Amino acid sequence: MNLLKETVWSIPIYSLVGALLSVLWFPSITKRTGPRPAGYVNLLLTLLAFAHSLGLLVTVWGQAPSVVDYPWLVVGDFRLSFPFLVSPLAAGAAVVVTGLNLLAQVYAIGYLEMDWGWARFFSLLGLFEGGMCALVFCQSLFFSYIILEILTLGTYLLVGVWYNQPLVVTGARDAFLTKRVGDLLLLMGVVALYPFTGTWNFDELAAWAARTDIDPQVMTWVGLGLLAWPVAKCAQLPFHLWLDEAMEGPLPSTILRNSVVVATGTWVLIQLYPVLALSPLVLQTAGVIGAATALGGALVAIAQIDIKRILSYLTSAYLGVVFVAVATGELNLARQSLLTYAVAMALLVMAVGAVVWNSRVQDVRWLGGLLRRRPISAVTFMVGGATLVGLPPLAGFGPLSGLLDAWAGQPGLVLWLGLVTIASTLALTRAFGLIFLGAPQQMTERSPEVHWPMILPMTVGVGVALNLPVMLWQWGFRPAWSPLAGVLPLAVGLGVGLGLVQYGESRQVWKVSPAWQEFFARDFYSSDLYRLTIVRLVAAFSQVLEWVDNRLVDGAGQAVGLLTLLSGDRLRYTTGGQAQWYVLTVVLGTAGLVAWVWWR
Repeated sequence: MNLLKETVWSIPIYSLVGALLSVLWFPSITKRTGPRPAGYVNLLLTLLAFAHSLGLLVTVWGQAPSVVDYPWLVVGDFRLSFPFLVSPLAAGAAVVVTGLNLLAQVYAIGYLEMDWGWARFFSLLGLFEGGMCALVFCQSLFFSYIILEILTLGTYLLVGVWYNQPLVVTGARDAFLTKRVGDLLLLMGVVALYPFTGTWNFDELAAWAARTDIDPQVMTWVGLGLLAWPVAKCAQLPFHLWLDEAMEGPLPSTILRNSVVVATGTWVLIQLYPVLALSPLVLQTAGVIGAATALGGALVAIAQIDIKRILSYLTSAYLGVVFVAVATGELNLARQSLLTYAVAMALLVMAVGAVVWNSRVQDVRWLGGLLRRRPISAVTFMVGGATLVGLPPLAGFGPLSGLLDAWAGQPGLVLWLGLVTIASTLALTRAFGLIFLGAPQQMTERSPEVHWPMILPMTVGVGVALNLPVMLWQWGFRPAWSPLAGVLPLAVGLGVGLGLVQYGESRQVWKVSPAWQEFFARDFYSSDLYRLTIVRLVAAFSQVLEWVDNRLVDGAGQAVGLLTLLSGDRLRYTTGGQAQWYVLTVVLGTAGLVAWVWWR
């Protein structure tokens, strides 16, 4: 059993090997073998990673965390190593990552059955899995930053798999550039932190934070830099627009991205909490950003007509709740929220993908009447949605009820979480009503249930979601049954009731003022605001740089060139080609220089 702990480093390697093997399926090989072997290789190695992670979890369950250290660079007194944290929490996170990627790959076998780009797609899924597994075990902030950079690159490549479509290219580019802002600020924070701490190890950072008396104002600037990356990665305000555009990529990759990839930002945020807590302003900023994103994202989701965009805004909304949990110091509840959220969002994305796959439309106005035709997809959507909003006794109720109990003395937070729950439930109920209820529409008249490669991961996921409350209970995560816990079922019931009354049998997608519908549907006009401010500012600055480059830089270069040309044209008449004249010129010049120096 110790072998599983000593070889913990191999868990990320499995998927990386699968990614490299998939790349070997060049177009010339694919023409002979077809694209499927590339996917099967990745699937097999992901299964090995899942088995190793599960065995490790059983082995270390109930044991104290330990660190397996692998030296990377030793120069004098400077030692940089890659520490792997072996703990039940890290092993459980690896099980979640590998398990969901396993389901996503099986789902992709059915979803992409007619696609010939399997090698590129599955290799990038392997890159994602390897990066996330390395991240959950990594105990070094420096190497975590390197891994996060790899995940940023993976997002760009995976969103842009179908690179011949303009919207896909735009979505991949915007996702990459938006994350680059957070990456740059994170790098500044990582570099600035080291002179104060002398270490990048998370445990040593926590110990340093407990005994330091550093100036809070200094830690405010460092902490804001460290906070920027989780904000960008988790699609929080004001960096939330990239996730919406990233939905243009293949839907099986969305299963992994929306459930666990975007959540890596909150994982790093939890790891850095002892350092960030040195500045109350940083935690307040994280809380305000999370609260605004959660409520705003849920409201925006209500007005969307694209089924994928509904889920993208709900993703930002739930992660905003996790941000507030971290800002208030509820780290265990934040970790539990990430687990329940990952399972719930994976189910929602799979159910939506099944609808899109053979209905060939993402607009909810063209859907409807699928409950009888698509019962498995409908049940998957309901279980995922109920888990996400915390309907008891499903697993989502535990962390959300715990937050309500922890915030008993803060009625503002209790009211805020109730409003977020109502808005999220209303958005999901509206989507369910427009997709599965009512009379069949033109695009759903002939829309049977999908085939088994997509049904299998959905049914397995539903089984996991239904049994997750029992597993959490056995692991010691008991839901809070205080009077405030009753806020959740009341809020969920109110959201479901409003949704069914408004959108259950009606084909209208909005029953409030058209102005309000426009306001929410366009995300509070945030894209227009960006265009009028940041885009215009960057465009004006670019025009100034262009003028400087064309008129000053190029002009100075052209002036030097012209002067050289004219002087050369004049000097050619003074050149006779005789060596004695050149020697005489050098002698006279040297004599004149010596005389001038002597005179001075």
